[in-house]
Amino acid sequence: MIFNIAAKSGQARAGTITTGYSIIPTPVFMPVGTRGAVKAVSHEELKSFEVQLILSNTYHLYLRPGHETIAKLGGLRKFIGWDRSVLTDSGGYQVFSLQALNNIDDRGVSFQSHIDGSRHRFTPENVVDIQMSLGADFIMPLDVCSPYPTDEKKSLEDMKRTILWAEESFQRFRQQSGPERGQALFAIVQGSIYEDQRHSCLESLLKLDPPGLAIGGLSVGEPKEDRQRILESILPHFPKDMPRYLMGVGTPEDILEAVELGIDMFDCVMPTRNARNGTLFTRFGKMIIKAARYADDPNPVDPECPCPACRGYSKAYIRHLLSVGEILGLRLATLHNLYFYLNLMELIRQAIDNGRFVEFKAEFIADLARGVEEMG
Repeated sequence: MIFNIAAKSGQARAGTITTGYSIIPTPVFMPVGTRGAVKAVSHEELKSFEVQLILSNTYHLYLRPGHETIAKLGGLRKFIGWDRSVLTDSGGYQVFSLQALNNIDDRGVSFQSHIDGSRHRFTPENVVDIQMSLGADFIMPLDVCSPYPTDEKKSLEDMKRTILWAEESFQRFRQQSGPERGQALFAIVQGSIYEDQRHSCLESLLKLDPPGLAIGGLSVGEPKEDRQRILESILPHFPKDMPRYLMGVGTPEDILEAVELGIDMFDCVMPTRNARNGTLFTRFGKMIIKAARYADDPNPVDPECPCPACRGYSKAYIRHLLSVGEILGLRLATLHNLYFYLNLMELIRQAIDNGRFVEFKAEFIADLARGVEEMG
């Protein structure tokens, strides 16, 4: 993995991450393909949007169809027919969200499958092994993502365990020749909303010499003010020459605010999940396409948007499709939202290249606040 910063505008950075499969422009938004597919969208459509990197989930792929099966079939890229880059998360968030179905200790976490109740165990070592066998370009270590709210004592316990597991993960990764195989293991900074814990975690993780840093536990229901405070506190202490990944974030406004502080990588289910619920992102805010006001509206969602949904279909038709449960409605809504997010990242990169990110951010947020009535 090679990371290059080509331009800056304030603290916002634009550049590229080069892997053996892609040149990924940053800041980048990764569509979430939890089980190896971005819901309702084909890989060909993702490529038509110039997507170079998708995210898949270790927990779900481990349970079905199983990492051994995927490895036997040539790895995740070959299995799903995707010849560009892949990031896999550790699956830890999913395991810990099972709550009563898991049991954690310093060596790992035992859990029951949400599918059939079968018992399984994740350790720092086998989570690395699983992701390496999948052939992911970017690998995330097993960590403890503290829920919100979490008291300071429990957060400290979770943070210390995250550091311990990171140390074991990096030892395993290097023993298995991960860097030589063209794979990159990031470290994940935890510590909930406590600045001293975030700084302590970062200091410990930097001793492992990671090629990139992720920030976890800042999309779990905490107030935006706390997220902003933590990012403003810790990001100045991140090395300048490695990519920074803010996990699970978020809204267009969240992304703009994080880019301004120097974040390079994002993922979130919001564009695809909201599409399935009938909420469309536009340059003038969210559109609840199932609203009665759109029942006889012959206009496209956004007349200036070149996505497939806006090029040939009306609001009334998309509303109808979603209202009656037609799959085409889900696909068109998803394509529109993904295009919106991916185009936002392109506009962000252009603004950074032109040295006017702050102005762009202010203009974009002002437009979002104007309301969808502006589009007619």
